[in-house]
Amino acid sequence: MPPNRGRTVRPRPVGLALQGGGSHGAYAWGILDGFLEDGRLDFEGICGTSAGSVNAVLCAYGLLVGGREGARRKLDDFWRGVAGMGALFNPAAHLPVEGFLPGWPRESPMALEGFKAVTRLLSPYQWNPLDWNPLRDALERHVDFGRLRRSSGTKLFVSATNVRTGKGRVFETNEVTVDVILASSCLPTLSQAVVIDGDPYWDGGFMGNPVLYPLMYGTRTRDIIIVHINPIERPGTPRTPQEIESRMHEITFNASLIKELRAVAFVKKLLDRGWIKDEYRGKLKDVLMHSIRADEALRDLSVASKFDVSAAFLEDLRERGRETARAWLAAHWQDVGRRSSVDVAAQFL
Repeated sequence: MPPNRGRTVRPRPVGLALQGGGSHGAYAWGILDGFLEDGRLDFEGICGTSAGSVNAVLCAYGLLVGGREGARRKLDDFWRGVAGMGALFNPAAHLPVEGFLPGWPRESPMALEGFKAVTRLLSPYQWNPLDWNPLRDALERHVDFGRLRRSSGTKLFVSATNVRTGKGRVFETNEVTVDVILASSCLPTLSQAVVIDGDPYWDGGFMGNPVLYPLMYGTRTRDIIIVHINPIERPGTPRTPQEIESRMHEITFNASLIKELRAVAFVKKLLDRGWIKDEYRGKLKDVLMHSIRADEALRDLSVASKFDVSAAFLEDLRERGRETARAWLAAHWQDVGRRSSVDVAAQFL
């Protein structure tokens, strides 16, 4: 039973910033599901990158057509559909032969290593010349993008990377199409660049994973909740090739977020110390930052598992996310609208 059932609680508006990270997006699915079931948060705006953009568009459209329960259904139906595809082909599945190879690392499935070897020799323009992408069909089954673009509910901000200019671009609600979500999710070794307005785009995580500034200046709420998928900290030093690759991936796809948090901390310092002239103070927003980190919840997972789309794995991630949401709400819901629940300078800089 949701904690708020049986009593009237006015939902508090927040902005959500959803990281990308392949199938680990199912962890964010669980967090969103927990928040929606609880009902004490109102999503005024959602920023998303890659898998975060998928969760963002499903959540926003579900809220539009069916409220909180509609959003839960959209997310549930989509991810269970992904699991259905995983039953047919799961690149992270372990092959029986691996059991007869004592030294074969569990965090590096043989099938996935073979697939990665192919992508080093051939580009998606060679091995997938027709540019078939099952994500397109899945999204179009669950989202009426035309209706979404005309809506005035939860604001969407989806980031993608312009391959030609090297700059990030943020698409707002009235610009969001299925191609925008595919662009935000486009890993260039796996998919052809997605062309929008004549320019090719790759995964938004290269330049913003996720971006925060649209929530700061495109919504009225002061509260921003970052839902992490990539752990910030890891104990010890990676030593195996798989551990090194995994940690490099995490650091790389956290880099843009860390830089933006540095800017947030700098603005807050200026405001707190009165270093801004009165006539300019209204142009800067004193945001209240909240962070749901994945360091503990996903500590046992490597980058290889981001390709795992098996039903059991996705359901496990969802349950981890729901548990995280319950714990965060119990510890920090009272902070929303009043104070930051994370010291950005201490934890990220």
